[in-house]
Amino acid sequence: MNKKVIVIILTLAAGLFLGYLIFGTAASTEKNGEAADTHEHDSTNEDGMWTCSMHPQIQSPEPGDCPICGMDLIPADSGDATAGALEFRMTDNAMALANIRTSQIGSGADTGENTVRLSGKIRKNEEANAIQASYFDGRIEKLNINYTGQEVRKGQLLATIYSPGLVAAQQELLTSKNLKGTQPGLYNAVRNKLKNWKLTEKQINEIENSGKIREEFPIYATVNGTVTEIMAAEGDFIKQGEPIVKVSNLDTVWASFDVYENQIGQFSKGQSIRITPRAYPEHELEGRISFIDPVMDNRSRTLSIRATLPNRDGLLKPGMFLTGRVETDPATGTTQQLQVPASAVMWTGERSVVYVQTEAGQPVFEMREVRLGSRIGDQYMVTEGLKPGEYVVTNGTFTVDAAAQLQSKSSMMNPPQLSEGHATMYDMDMEVSDSFAKFFTKALPQYLRLQEALVAGNTEAGSESARQTLKALNEGKSSLHGMARDHLQKSIRMLEAIAGNEILDNQREHFVILNENLIALAKNTNNLPEELYIVQCPMANNNQGALWLSKDKQVRNPYYGDAMLSCGSVIDSLGQE
Repeated sequence: MNKKVIVIILTLAAGLFLGYLIFGTAASTEKNGEAADTHEHDSTNEDGMWTCSMHPQIQSPEPGDCPICGMDLIPADSGDATAGALEFRMTDNAMALANIRTSQIGSGADTGENTVRLSGKIRKNEEANAIQASYFDGRIEKLNINYTGQEVRKGQLLATIYSPGLVAAQQELLTSKNLKGTQPGLYNAVRNKLKNWKLTEKQINEIENSGKIREEFPIYATVNGTVTEIMAAEGDFIKQGEPIVKVSNLDTVWASFDVYENQIGQFSKGQSIRITPRAYPEHELEGRISFIDPVMDNRSRTLSIRATLPNRDGLLKPGMFLTGRVETDPATGTTQQLQVPASAVMWTGERSVVYVQTEAGQPVFEMREVRLGSRIGDQYMVTEGLKPGEYVVTNGTFTVDAAAQLQSKSSMMNPPQLSEGHATMYDMDMEVSDSFAKFFTKALPQYLRLQEALVAGNTEAGSESARQTLKALNEGKSSLHGMARDHLQKSIRMLEAIAGNEILDNQREHFVILNENLIALAKNTNNLPEELYIVQCPMANNNQGALWLSKDKQVRNPYYGDAMLSCGSVIDSLGQE
């Protein structure tokens, strides 16, 4: 009996020991593993940043809601610690999924040659244009020109005109014929009158010999050419000298090209230019520059050069696109332009941007603003912003831009911030006398009206408000000295420019410089009558940023108006708390 009890006790003890070994160890392992996972997860949340998918400028060290739109924040890609302030890194997987490709850029010149490539058009040779006009008053009875593009030859009948004045002149001729012996002067005067109306000797003699008055007279072409415009119709009554048709002789045409400002020094009259029409890429024509426009187009910053080309076979049609190549002298010292594929360029307002691969073979990118020249085929000429040999993104640019936004880097919708020197200009210390405050107080309401006029795009109100602001600030000129006086004088010059100019863009450009100086004065002026806010728009002033003063926190952008009314943010305040 005792042996059985002992066996049972030993069996139970062995079972308990084995159970502890099996289940106790597994539970401990699971517990330890859960703790490890929890620690790793907590570590990720603790060290990572959180952002908004719609507003990537929002960066938070902990999860929550976006303060702008209220959406849940998502983990932000921390990027690469080795990337520069403007650079960002993408993953190899993202690069592959978006099929992102880059291309190395180089010079637009032909290999081994110093050649500038231009784009242009065929234009009519204006020197060969002619207007066919009526030489006497009358009604057009018959118009023999039916459509533009019709070919005419010298001496061809263009129109038949009934002229009451010409009928009367013929009657005078027949009457003076009978008096030729006694009054030869009168007779000759009547004949000369008809000659001045372009009647030939033969026509005059026929009238005189037949004794019959013709009611309708023909108008003949005086040149060969192609009708480019019909300027009258049958039944019209036209005055002497009024045009009937416009004729252009297309036996010669102009090849006209646009040249950018930094290229002008490379061209001269008589210089050879090789021309290829887009319609006939196998035909290369040789021409010489015959004209360089002396006036530059202020809007496009280009001027025209042209060459005269023979066109007797009629292959070259006005409006055709051309490509021109001009060999230039390397001694001119003009830097050859680079070319970038059109697919690499992204447009945002007035800016043109590309993404540059900053590390060869690595998915590290940087947004770069560029200035573009003319487009030739699928390439843009680049005048500023890139260097030879750099790699730019040519496929998947929008994906790269999205990655930049999610990492809060410079992108299409998040331009580079105001430069440090520009941003702190308003914060310069200077001595402003206390007496200047009353003049500034008097000018402030007028300045605010000027700002609202620019918001509304009302140039007339802007000019008037600028004049009133100018009047108030001029009174305080004697109360300032040194640097403060210099800032006031610059402000006055800008107000004078705004007051005397009714072009909105020019007013806004002067408003930028006005604020750079006026805000520096306001910053150092004591006893301001009310609290003012300094507002910054990073996209104004060609994306260099610009400031202005506002009496409330609501952003009303004077540089863009309704186009981007709320673009900007309050960066500082002045005056009363």
